[in-house]
Amino acid sequence: MTRNQYDIEEIIRGYAQGYFLMANEPGAGLAWYSSRERALIPLDNRFRYPRSLQRVLNQERFTTAISRDFCAVVEGCANRETTWISDELKAIYWELHQAGWAHSFEVWQGDELAGGILGIVIGGAFIGESMFYRIPDGSKVAMVKLVERLRARQFILFDAQMTNPHLERFGAFIISQRDYQRLLRQALQCNCSFL
Repeated sequence: MTRNQYDIEEIIRGYAQGYFLMANEPGAGLAWYSSRERALIPLDNRFRYPRSLQRVLNQERFTTAISRDFCAVVEGCANRETTWISDELKAIYWELHQAGWAHSFEVWQGDELAGGILGIVIGGAFIGESMFYRIPDGSKVAMVKLVERLRARQFILFDAQMTNPHLERFGAFIISQRDYQRLLRQALQCNCSFL
């Protein structure tokens, strides 16, 4: 990806205040968004996953990596019929990655990228931007292994922004904007290492 000039500090300040970037209509640029409710992935005992997935995990067919192929994960997340990840947002993610803020948590099957999760790390918060899979169970394994990593490194917030039936299978839940802001403030006080 080519290097563009974005104010990375300003972008991080936006995320630290509870906003997230999305592309508007094609060609209309980016805008900051917030919502009255926020979806979180639990990092406590409310996190769950299907029993069938435990069998997949036990088979150890997949390995995990962080930002081994960041650009491929961004492209995988953007490669869908309807996407908010525009070319401009891809460039911003790349700059955030270069600055140490954005990471891809990846699942590999041999030399093939099976799936991954794109996120921004600030303090003790992992702000999930998107996820994808190319091989069945790739994104599910990524979710389980990412939660294990966040727990081990004492993160307190895994922000999924918006929920869907897939995330609800893992225990995703909704909180109010006020509660989200409180948790985010706590997370920003933490000095967690994602790498």
